[in-house]
Amino acid sequence: MNTRSAAGIECVRNYHQRTKHHLDRYADGPGFLDWDQQPDPFRRFEGSPLYPLPLTIDQLPDPALGELERQPPYKLLHSWGLTEISSLLRHNLGLSAWKVYGPDRWALRCNPSSGNLHPTEGYLIVRGLPMLKSGVYHYAPHEHALELRAAFKTDSESLNTATAEILLGLSSIPWREAWKYGERALRYVHLDLGHAIGASDYAAATLGFRFEPLETNSKMLATLMGLDRDQDFIHAESERPDLLLRLTSDNTADSPTPLTGWLAQAEGADWYGQANRLSQHPRHQWPIIDEVCDAIARNEGEPEKGHGDDDFPPMTTTADTSARQLILKRRSAQAFYDNRSLPKQDFVHLLDSLLPRQDDVPWRAWPYRAQIHLVLFVHHVDEITSGLYLLLRRSDVLEPLKREMNKSFSFEKPEGIPQHLSLYRLITADSQQAARVISCHQDIAADSFFSLGMLAAFDHTLETQGAIGYPRLYWEAGLIGQALYIHAESLGVRGTGIGCFFDDLVHELLGLSTTRFQSLYHFTVGEPKDDTRLQTLPPYSHLSRS
Repeated sequence: MNTRSAAGIECVRNYHQRTKHHLDRYADGPGFLDWDQQPDPFRRFEGSPLYPLPLTIDQLPDPALGELERQPPYKLLHSWGLTEISSLLRHNLGLSAWKVYGPDRWALRCNPSSGNLHPTEGYLIVRGLPMLKSGVYHYAPHEHALELRAAFKTDSESLNTATAEILLGLSSIPWREAWKYGERALRYVHLDLGHAIGASDYAAATLGFRFEPLETNSKMLATLMGLDRDQDFIHAESERPDLLLRLTSDNTADSPTPLTGWLAQAEGADWYGQANRLSQHPRHQWPIIDEVCDAIARNEGEPEKGHGDDDFPPMTTTADTSARQLILKRRSAQAFYDNRSLPKQDFVHLLDSLLPRQDDVPWRAWPYRAQIHLVLFVHHVDEITSGLYLLLRRSDVLEPLKREMNKSFSFEKPEGIPQHLSLYRLITADSQQAARVISCHQDIAADSFFSLGMLAAFDHTLETQGAIGYPRLYWEAGLIGQALYIHAESLGVRGTGIGCFFDDLVHELLGLSTTRFQSLYHFTVGEPKDDTRLQTLPPYSHLSRS
């Protein structure tokens, strides 16, 4: 390991330790919400040509959730028009509803976000499409429109339209999260990116396509998305490039444009627009976030390819609800009924949906070895004894975890659970109080059917991938959360992510005394209580076009 890699790993290790919540103190944050500086949730580029996308997509296929893997591609990419682009973006990064409470009004989106703050931005990079100039576009979700950031100079006649291509670049504005969460915000930024990856693959699947990640680096990404153009961000908050996805299917061309070709186009393009400022005079600064972002950008190692050696049987689902409807109705629950119970078969289905099958949505968008496993606090599940459980998403980590965990844990397989699910009961107990306390005393973790913590192979990932392994762990955790959200909705129940938890209290409960495994994200599923004080409006009721 070179000196630079070692320094980067040490930087993210220090950040992770420093931003843990503890029973007697929380991670460093603003202490209060400065509402005068609340960030604008919508980035715009003033001066960029705007291409509104159609809101009516009724002519497109509408597959059920259980049919997504079998959905044939809807047209070749070179035949795609604005309607297909509209569906893709509306169902991954678009608005899903407006909420109104008194004089306050705020938008919900298809990609979940901690605190509904939405640090994630999306850029479409295209060539060979009949309805769009080849170039780089920023997606403006409030307008449901594309802003042309860069027009490639290659004439359309010189493009091979049979190999039309679409890339999706994802970036982050950390300030949006830091305004509320302070130093811990970078954790949530990367969780949100994981959710966005999952949301993107679900959206692509409704059209018979999928997203695959492309291996690149921060410098290349910044050039492709125009984020290295300081002159376009003179008055704007920092925006960081994160990852690049390629839209593909079985009928996509076998010879995609190499990244060097895309870079040459971006470097020679005509660029447009100035990024807007999101807050005027922030009182709080969090330099550690920039330090960690810089360390991650300098340390870019390869992830481990392949989901693992487990041969999982195909997931069976009877979900016949429209996948698009589920995507649009997905919400984060605010409170649960504390006296409801989840049928055992639904519990099994939710766990089964989290196994990293390489051909399933959304795991095909993450073709890497699973590094996240689940610790479950089971409260109210029919035929499942209350207690603490462990679900392995790779069976080969059982012995390493046994060596690390509390030696009194029983590791018993519950009766009636499918053999391919590596689910183990650790202890039998009423787990509600423990779940509540661990999740920063939040009732939502205890009033649910079950809650869980996502346990990551922390040391191994950093040692093999360098500092870039740190955000990748959060991206995988966010993907798990997105699958839970969608499949919970398909069962008529609801989930919510929990970013506030006492990190080392979780480790103490499990008997973990090293950093080999660390808890990164918590989640809970239950029957939601609706807040009748809130009014819900359609997502694009503020727009007049069809």
